[in-house]
Amino acid sequence: MTTSCTGSASGDDSAAGPRPGAAGVGDRLFPALGNGGYDVAHYGLTLDYVPENNRLKGTAVITARATQDLSRFNLDLSGLRVRTATVQGAKAQFSREKDELRVTPAKPVKDGDIFKTVVTYDGTPRTIENDDGGLEGWIETDDGATALGQPAGSMTWFPGNHHPSDKATYDITVTVPKDEDGDPYDVVGNGELTAQEDNGDSVTRHWRTEEPMAGYLAHISVGYFEIDKGRTDDDLPVYVAIDPDESEDAADVKDLVPEIVGWASRRFGPYPFSSTGAIVDHLPDLDYALETQTKPYFDEAPDETLLVHELAHQWFGNSVTPRQWKDMWLNEGLATYAEWLWEEEHGGRDTDQIFEDFYDGTDSESEGIWAFAPADPPSAARVSDPPVYGRGAMVVHELRKAVGDETFFDILRTWTRQHRHGNADTRQFIALCEARSGKNLTKLFDVWLFNKEKPSRTK
Repeated sequence: MTTSCTGSASGDDSAAGPRPGAAGVGDRLFPALGNGGYDVAHYGLTLDYVPENNRLKGTAVITARATQDLSRFNLDLSGLRVRTATVQGAKAQFSREKDELRVTPAKPVKDGDIFKTVVTYDGTPRTIENDDGGLEGWIETDDGATALGQPAGSMTWFPGNHHPSDKATYDITVTVPKDEDGDPYDVVGNGELTAQEDNGDSVTRHWRTEEPMAGYLAHISVGYFEIDKGRTDDDLPVYVAIDPDESEDAADVKDLVPEIVGWASRRFGPYPFSSTGAIVDHLPDLDYALETQTKPYFDEAPDETLLVHELAHQWFGNSVTPRQWKDMWLNEGLATYAEWLWEEEHGGRDTDQIFEDFYDGTDSESEGIWAFAPADPPSAARVSDPPVYGRGAMVVHELRKAVGDETFFDILRTWTRQHRHGNADTRQFIALCEARSGKNLTKLFDVWLFNKEKPSRTK
């Protein structure tokens, strides 16, 4: 796992003896997210959920490595009541302040030690409004619930180090009682379904993610779904879950997912995970989709373009994850450019024309793209605004024109290979572009990526 989660709450790294881990990892846009002093390797989550009254009971087993001598450490957790906490099997003291759970082990944890924290908790999980006004966290649907975590919503259903710089593997086991007619709910999550049990009056599903995953991509959906299982041409398992209310409009999703994954693999490098798929729910008021790892989540039946975008994120954002949220353009600009490539190769506009339409403001998605520089969102509320998407894609197109197609696609495949399952930032991307092309690209990135103003140009 890659992490930048070191440091102390006091800011004095030279202080002798154990000290508290930092509350936050120094992210300018989201200073409260994540925690210092440790690096999580694995989350084992055991959840009992009752849809009828929206009650959740959980046990989180968090395996981590200390990156300093720890007298205390924090976990991000919003709402829910913590019942017990142990560290290395010994009872630990804990306290709460806003969205921070402070855990004090019976004995300090030594730098470099692998330690296990167990937290039991319960309550009604929250739906929260994020900085841009969207809903995230634990969201009730008409037949269950869904958990969406970008950027901070995962802390509403399990305690953790919820910053993208600390990725981990996951085992998520969910038990749900059958409905009043005795019918079982479906439970869909990241990764692969490794076990399923019928307990008589309830069902249990165990989902495993063996590749590292950022906390904001962790996901479960509880409800009724039509399940389709298949394989890609490369024998990759495909798992598509569709709400019956969306089944007619989403009928082509099960065929499009393997087609798009195969297409993207040829352009961006090998698919980075052990399975793929999609979840099409019926939650039209949500008004967004999310690239939840291995199975993007859609609030309603998606069109081809949206499917391409969210599946492209499996490479750009999920496997190669930004170190800090200001580098979000590496997710969204590259995923948006994947849309452009798909359109170019499937009978639509070529990428030059799409670029011109964005520059001229005639593309329907071009409004607001000049509000700020893509690499410098001014606040948390703006991290998913148009400059990060549309102008981010324009940066990518300018790069392609500057280095040529052969070098451009080599850069993308090298990027996804070198940082597979890790974290990377804008500085590293620019360095790679210059190294693979042999060109000084400072002016290109200064003008298109770092400068707020709309560049002057001639066609």
